[in-house]
Amino acid sequence: MQNQLTIPTLNDLVTETKESVNLNNLMVLLNQDPPAQWLANHPMISGYKYLPIERVEWLLSRIFKKWWVEILDSKIVANSAVVTVRLFVINPLDGSTWHNDGLGCSPIQTDRGAGATDFNKVKSDGVMKAMPSAETYAIKDAADKFGKLFGKDVGRKQSLDYNQFVKESTTEKDLV
Repeated sequence: MQNQLTIPTLNDLVTETKESVNLNNLMVLLNQDPPAQWLANHPMISGYKYLPIERVEWLLSRIFKKWWVEILDSKIVANSAVVTVRLFVINPLDGSTWHNDGLGCSPIQTDRGAGATDFNKVKSDGVMKAMPSAETYAIKDAADKFGKLFGKDVGRKQSLDYNQFVKESTTEKDLV
């Protein structure tokens, strides 16, 4: 079986279709800065703002309507729980399935002063608390790859302004 790859022409790249305009406008929406009131102070990193998971899940439900998570891997590395997920969403424009992978880590609680690999000092519920936390970080990591609205650029000093890419809705005759 031979893989058929069609290289786009320059005309293909510059010709607007209703689908390309809609996809472009979805990209612009996904790359708006989240409102400042949605951001919270990070509980462990002083002076750092982040987008809480409840807002990320709300956005996933509001924009994509249907989404789900597959856990690809979970393990313990040194004194941390590490979870890898695949976040699936339904493209609201055409019903196709999109996905992003995410990685999350969370430290396992130990007794005060214990070394990172001193497993004799791990709290009895340390793994039970760390794994769901790592999963949450992984979901957020996957979601922020959809765009700034999901927290992609929170904390970055520079980012691209996607507003310049907004395209007005057009009729089929205007798209040539």
